[in-house]
Amino acid sequence: MKRNIAIVAGGDSSEYGVSLRSAQGILSFIDHERYNVVEVRMRGAEWNACYEGELLPIDKNDFSFNVGDTKIKFDFAYITIHGTPGENGILQGYFDLIGVPYSTSGVLVEALTFNKFALNNYLRAYPQVNVSDSVLVRKGMVRPDDATIVARLGLPCFVKPNAGGSSFGVTKVKTIDDLATAIDKAMNESDEVMIERLMVGTEITCGCYRKGEEVVTFPITEVVTTQEFFDYDAKYNGKVEEITPARIHPDTAARVSELTQFIYRALDCFGIIRIDYILSGEAGCETINLLEVNTTPGMTATSFIPQQVRAAGLDIKDVLTDIIEAKF
Repeated sequence: MKRNIAIVAGGDSSEYGVSLRSAQGILSFIDHERYNVVEVRMRGAEWNACYEGELLPIDKNDFSFNVGDTKIKFDFAYITIHGTPGENGILQGYFDLIGVPYSTSGVLVEALTFNKFALNNYLRAYPQVNVSDSVLVRKGMVRPDDATIVARLGLPCFVKPNAGGSSFGVTKVKTIDDLATAIDKAMNESDEVMIERLMVGTEITCGCYRKGEEVVTFPITEVVTTQEFFDYDAKYNGKVEEITPARIHPDTAARVSELTQFIYRALDCFGIIRIDYILSGEAGCETINLLEVNTTPGMTATSFIPQQVRAAGLDIKDVLTDIIEAKF
């Protein structure tokens, strides 16, 4: 019998719509001859299966739904929520409790990678991982004064929601007078805000996944944008050039792939992840600076991961099957 696969999308962040687009991408990629596939949309406590044009409520006791008198229970959840609750460990904890396998890393890894400041400071323990200096401020706490922050991190600097995606609430701050406004903007997305020293160089991103005992890395993508940084407009409104494979020295590409595999194993990840970096320095000898680890990367037809899978000469359908079957 075919396994029933839920493509879990939506969520409670500003990236709700992006998540729905990723779900449509996965629905188009997955092997429908092998699996019965149903999109499940979540928004707060409203969980519904999108079944033959109807929205049917999910029974949260066992992650199932009813079609007439027939109960349909899911065997696997492919999570493509960008933000809470699918990218921070909350949904993973629910699936662990009811015994439904899923496509992402576990609770601890998801919670850690979702918290940019915690992840950076965790990875500082590994000498091969370079991360930028940063300061954390929390809602309700007494903030360091702006001059102290700027003296430590310099200008320009980046202000980001600490527990959230990278599409909303991010500001490149160029003057000290703009710092407080940028922090307030980021606070609309997260109760914690990370202020980070600017890293200058070439932005790249490398995807990977585990196939058996092997961590398979995909060809690297170079990100070129006319925007100040890779923001929502650049990502989703075409204001970016994405070059796969990246125009970088082969030795650098090999080192990026090795570092990506190392971080994947060090964090004990599962499923597809994507790691963003900034390369700084002379070509072939660049310093590889960690920017972000994304454990539920975008999966539309034009997203980085499908691009990289195609460039690797692989079929995204087979990659998704590898991830699903690894849990059985």
